[in-house]
Amino acid sequence: MALHQGGDKKAHEHGKDQGRLALNPFYGEADPVGSMTSAPPRHRLPDRPLAPSTAYQLVHDELMLDGNSRLNLATFVTTWMEPQAAVLMAECRDKNMIDKDEYPRTAELERRCVAMLADLWHAPDPAGAVGCSTTGSSEACMLAGMALKRRWAKRNADRYPGRDAVPNLVMGVNVQVCWEKFCAFWEVEARQVPMEGDRFHLDPQAAAELCDENTIGVVGILGSTFDGSYEPIAELCAALDALQERTGLDVPVHVDGASGAMVAPFLDEDLVWDFRLPRVASINTSGHKYGLVYPGVGWALWRSARELPEELVFRVNYLGGDMPTFALNFSRPGAQVVAQYYTFLRLGREGFRAVQQTTRDVARTLAGHIEALGDFRLLTRGNELPVFAFTTAPEVKRFDVFDVSRRLRERGWLVPAYTFPPQREDLSVLRVVCRNGFSSDLAGMLVEDLGRLLPELRRQSSPLGRDESEATAFHH
Repeated sequence: MALHQGGDKKAHEHGKDQGRLALNPFYGEADPVGSMTSAPPRHRLPDRPLAPSTAYQLVHDELMLDGNSRLNLATFVTTWMEPQAAVLMAECRDKNMIDKDEYPRTAELERRCVAMLADLWHAPDPAGAVGCSTTGSSEACMLAGMALKRRWAKRNADRYPGRDAVPNLVMGVNVQVCWEKFCAFWEVEARQVPMEGDRFHLDPQAAAELCDENTIGVVGILGSTFDGSYEPIAELCAALDALQERTGLDVPVHVDGASGAMVAPFLDEDLVWDFRLPRVASINTSGHKYGLVYPGVGWALWRSARELPEELVFRVNYLGGDMPTFALNFSRPGAQVVAQYYTFLRLGREGFRAVQQTTRDVARTLAGHIEALGDFRLLTRGNELPVFAFTTAPEVKRFDVFDVSRRLRERGWLVPAYTFPPQREDLSVLRVVCRNGFSSDLAGMLVEDLGRLLPELRRQSSPLGRDESEATAFHH
């Protein structure tokens, strides 16, 4: 059974699928006879091939019903790149990133990207940096977590031989779901620092208090998915330094910089969060978020080879050469890695600074305009990630954030509404992610549409209620 069931669910429920795609006769070929009106089945392979133009048009037409990605303010993922980048990606779409012997220049571009990121994040030896590309931050987080667990296991074997210990990972309750997946898949206890009051992410001291001899590491988030705020990485490291002084426990930190690791180096240069902190063992980022590349590419870097256990790196020769690989999957396209190198080369530090500053300016301005409408209260203002969260003002009783999200969707805008995690489940918010390509003009249109909707929302007798089928567990 497919994990996702869309609008064709009824066809599945009726056993044998009798449904067929609707075919405009203009799309079909005149020869052979009947192909202008013969429609292919939906849920089984057609008996005969289709003409490429017919197959293209059928798929193209169905995809028109997707939302407009440029108006999707839920996603952090890049939705616009320059045409030149798209050409490069098309030229590399048949290259398998894992086959470094066959595609040595693609492998070299990957190595250069790792070195550039290591330099950007102040690694001790950027030229000899240890890191790899991944399919996205989720895979990068899994790899970093695996390295933390293996290092813990080796330490644990030395200190407590024969002891049946359960490893744990400390994090805020606001982490992205990939960390919960990691703990479930790799049998690690997730110890989560809850939200309290107006603190919407990890508290350093509370995190340190959750650590013990079986803690493999602490995850700090540079840019919370829930509200766009940075977690205090330096304060977290200081709390763990104090813990080590008291107890001798040496707990490493992994920084999940999915978005912020490509924003802070350019806009918040004085913020110390990266390898300048000796306790930071590894960092990940999403090239396909504020790295400005189409999905999917991510990056995982370690402070040095010492932080990445050698036994996790496999070497294979059946593609030719002696190829080291550290990844959850094997084959994947090289196009996104090439696009990342293009973007680094194209923009440089000053270009990235200009792009990220523009998105932050748009976020701040848009947040101010929404606040000025009078019906909303801002939780964040886009001062860190170009992301802000807001909820309805205390005096607003006739509608809620789910009503606002539903009505904006009618006008093409995808603005997610969702509840916060346990201990703040009473708080429901809307969140806006400002990305490159979401211009001040588009932001102005969003405010205008929101302003037009408010009189109708204010006339409601009460909120319409949360529709559980569409209540948004937002997109990361």
